[in-house]
Amino acid sequence: MQQHDRADGAVNVQDFLNEHRFSSYQWLIFGLCFLIVLLDGFDTAAIGFIAPSLVHDWGVTRPALAPVLSAALFGLAAGAMAAGPLSDRVGRKLVLASSVLLFGAACAWSSFASGLTELAILRFVTGLGLGAAMPNAVTLMSEFCPDRKRALLTNAMFCGFPLGAALGGFLAAWMIPLWGWRSVLLLGGLAPLLAGLLIILLLPESVRFLVARGAGHERIRAILRHISPSADAARAFVTREAAPTTEAGGGVKVILSRPYLVGTLMLWLTYFMGLVIFYALINWMPLLLRDAGLSAKDATLVSALFPLGGVGAVLAGWLMDRYNANAIIAACFALTAASIFAIGQSAHDLALLMAVVLGAGLAMNTAQASLPALAAAFYPTGGRATGVAWMMGIGRLGGIAGSFLVAELARLRFGIEGIFGTVAVAGVAATLALLVKLAAERAGRRLA
Repeated sequence: MQQHDRADGAVNVQDFLNEHRFSSYQWLIFGLCFLIVLLDGFDTAAIGFIAPSLVHDWGVTRPALAPVLSAALFGLAAGAMAAGPLSDRVGRKLVLASSVLLFGAACAWSSFASGLTELAILRFVTGLGLGAAMPNAVTLMSEFCPDRKRALLTNAMFCGFPLGAALGGFLAAWMIPLWGWRSVLLLGGLAPLLAGLLIILLLPESVRFLVARGAGHERIRAILRHISPSADAARAFVTREAAPTTEAGGGVKVILSRPYLVGTLMLWLTYFMGLVIFYALINWMPLLLRDAGLSAKDATLVSALFPLGGVGAVLAGWLMDRYNANAIIAACFALTAASIFAIGQSAHDLALLMAVVLGAGLAMNTAQASLPALAAAFYPTGGRATGVAWMMGIGRLGGIAGSFLVAELARLRFGIEGIFGTVAVAGVAATLALLVKLAAERAGRRLA
């Protein structure tokens, strides 16, 4: 047995993960979680890419689209808020599989909607599943990672979200002229239904969750055996927490307890501001660029460059595993603020606009995609799913605010420069929130 084993033969599961190579079984878990997050990004962003077609086909005004564009965000918030505590109680896999099947079925059904009200209701139901799926995928993936690669792997998995959103843009530009906007929603529904079946068949429960909930050792051993046969030598399994201890119990009580309260509030604020930016741009950029003089196809393709920038999260994850993660993400949000402002100044030069949008997406999506890994590392197992899910759920309100913000600025006749300049302020606020979290953590270490 290895040195980390206790005298009674109990193996610490996190030490087990740390001391063995990242196995093909863990890569399977990574692949399934990546697929879930990619489909989440596709379905979340799809409504923005079909918005111009809705205006044309149904003859509705752009302000009338605001409820449809934001309906999924209300569902995303509600789904995340409910699914986090539920996952900490009944497990990651059950909630994850159920949520993927839900958003797949609702998105497929929405392709048959006959009006704005019906579409808005179905987008809300889609959002319930989307909101529950994302934080559970992040939590499950983080709990199968070795400490030295947790941020890198979790961020790499989360890159599926902006890539899925970008894929939605490219596919929409190709599919809508051929088969209409309904085809985008139908594809966005059928793919998750297939993914849900794969989750049920192939995805394991989190071993850290199983240990924390006192599950049978044979069940835990059967999972760890896929990583290394040395799990057979263990008589029992335990877990340890790198995060501060608390007597609060689990779930919501943990994340709002004294050791975590300031960090929790700052994570909520940061994620909120990040989604103000993301949804303001992903939902409205195609329309804003079209108003600035671009063709419908160019506006869609340029807008699709924005979520594509999320691949930078892989580099950010590597840096987060080596340096202070709060400072790395704060720097990305500062760059986000500057680059979002620059979009409004570049709208009349297509080549420059493409470069600026891609740069803005690189900074913003790198920052936003890194926040779930930051939250997963911040909380203990008993509150991890709740902490990640509530950050993402409350943050979704920022997506709602971002959607309505641009609609209101357009109603007030702000020009494209004023709209993007206003949205850039959210990046400054996110930067400051992470610096406050960093200062609070350093103060807490001094007092400990």
